[in-house]
Amino acid sequence: MKIGTLLMLEVTQTDKNDLQKYRCKVIEKNEHYLFIDYPVNEQTKKTSYLPKGTYIAVTYVGSDQSVYSFHTQIVAKVKFNIPALAISLPEKSKINRIQRRKYVRIDTSVDVTVHSPNDSFEPFVTVTSDISGGGLSIILPNKVNLAERDTLDLWVVLPMQSNEYHYVFAQTEIIRINVSDTSVNTASLKFVSITSQAQQHIVQYCFEKQREARKKELL
Repeated sequence: MKIGTLLMLEVTQTDKNDLQKYRCKVIEKNEHYLFIDYPVNEQTKKTSYLPKGTYIAVTYVGSDQSVYSFHTQIVAKVKFNIPALAISLPEKSKINRIQRRKYVRIDTSVDVTVHSPNDSFEPFVTVTSDISGGGLSIILPNKVNLAERDTLDLWVVLPMQSNEYHYVFAQTEIIRINVSDTSVNTASLKFVSITSQAQQHIVQYCFEKQREARKKELL
């Protein structure tokens, strides 16, 4: 795990049976501890202080683009150039790889605004047919003429379970145009330029949708 890695934290307040989600970054590390900046609450957008002894579930995207998770706790408040928290770094055997494939692809419809990097067409709004951390497919409106290897600039709107919205920007390339006689045409796109934070938001969204689908299966 590199310095600068984005971590997603989950904390259950047992007295309220309430799950709180946070995000933070690794700012320093050693053999036994990770040092993180004060986490930001995903719902309130406010920086939070988690007291010593707080148990947390951590997820992050590794250098191999797989998602990993582990359980740990806050062990100390420390001070570098900025206030920070120390969390125990578990043994490698206790860090779980929760995604065997490079990315989980989810069939879902989210809003997308499409722009041409060279102004070859007017911007248009459409929706996805699926999305993953590596790319997505969009529905092509009538009268929009695109071809394989065209590059597109996208703004993707991700509605999270916390009731907030992440607006993700990505530069993409069309890898396939899917033409159908009976339904709408779609374009399969791969990300060619996207920030690690934006990619983390997409991965997190996909896992939330996957978890939501599993819950429905159990009902």
